[in-house]
Amino acid sequence: MSKTCDVIVLGAGAAGMMAAATAGLRGRRVVLIDHATKLAEKIRISGGGRCNFTNLHARPECYLSQNPHFCKSALRQYTQHAFITLLESYGLSWHEKTLGQLFCDQHSGAVIDMLKAECDRGNVAWRMDTAITAVRRNGQFIVETAAETWHADALIVATGGLSIPQIGATGIGYDIARQFGLDIVETAPALVPLQLPPESLLAEISGVALEDTVARIGKTSFREASLVTHRGLSGPAILQISSFWQPGGEIVLDLAPEQDLDAFFAAASRVAHVGNVLAELLPRRFIDAWLSEEVRARPFKQLSPKEVVALKEKLRRWSLRPSGSAGYKKAEVTRGGVDTQQLESKTMMAKAVPGLYFTGEVMDVTGWLGGYNFQWAWSSGFVAGSNA
Repeated sequence: MSKTCDVIVLGAGAAGMMAAATAGLRGRRVVLIDHATKLAEKIRISGGGRCNFTNLHARPECYLSQNPHFCKSALRQYTQHAFITLLESYGLSWHEKTLGQLFCDQHSGAVIDMLKAECDRGNVAWRMDTAITAVRRNGQFIVETAAETWHADALIVATGGLSIPQIGATGIGYDIARQFGLDIVETAPALVPLQLPPESLLAEISGVALEDTVARIGKTSFREASLVTHRGLSGPAILQISSFWQPGGEIVLDLAPEQDLDAFFAAASRVAHVGNVLAELLPRRFIDAWLSEEVRARPFKQLSPKEVVALKEKLRRWSLRPSGSAGYKKAEVTRGGVDTQQLESKTMMAKAVPGLYFTGEVMDVTGWLGGYNFQWAWSSGFVAGSNA
């Protein structure tokens, strides 16, 4: 069966629903197609079920891309405050946790319901549980499914990245981009736990939290908590720095960023063992795995000035070389994607393919942890929907 509309949106996630609703509310005839049976599973599972829907500090510097200026226009056109206003217009309330992270007081499903209601206000036609069998262009864009063939002047690709394949992530958006001659910036898991070689000896203390750490790669650093896992390290600081980590590279952790270590060691008990001294800074179980028993058991007064300096350096600059990441199954987002050099930043449209738009995670724009990636979905989705 052949059908015609103005805009076809592929992907009923955060960016896709935002784009569809925005286009529909402009009076455009929109169909939204997704192979999943449920709407926006990434929203549903985010923030422990509360949806970390944006960040008060969202700004271009919080996004990673080979084209770092690309995100500026969209973030300016649709700000975090615009989304907060939309949320409140539906009677939803929110609260701030740490570092500007905003969470819904109700539940993630309330955010999904709001976006669905916006799509319904725009008379968007829904096609869930609908696999796409072909996408082509012959004057208009043509999207084929098993039951229907849709024709439209505009096509918005909001199919997401490769992260969390267990809830339906696929690489179809990249395939469509390549089909129309666009380049793909190499993809990789991002905001993902990092794995360490077995000889790191940390597996035996899985679950130990380091409440205040600074994770650093070069000049990039994040100060938050870190968590020891059975395979390596996780926690907010590690997830943040993972977006900048390249295989084979090292990360550096400052384990006591608030401490004046010179004053701390000067005041340390001279008769206490090294392990007991450090237990004032770090969890005992961590110290037992991090330092050899020989070092831990030595009275602090037996350390030479050179050994004290080495201990300070180890606390300040614990260098680690991860053996890999936990992969797309554990990654919150995908780094890389459709090369934004080939897209118009003010519209999200492909420069060489009029009417073809990309939005959300499928593009080479990766936000920090803490609501930044949802804000990119809202901003880029709004812009695509405003122009398609």
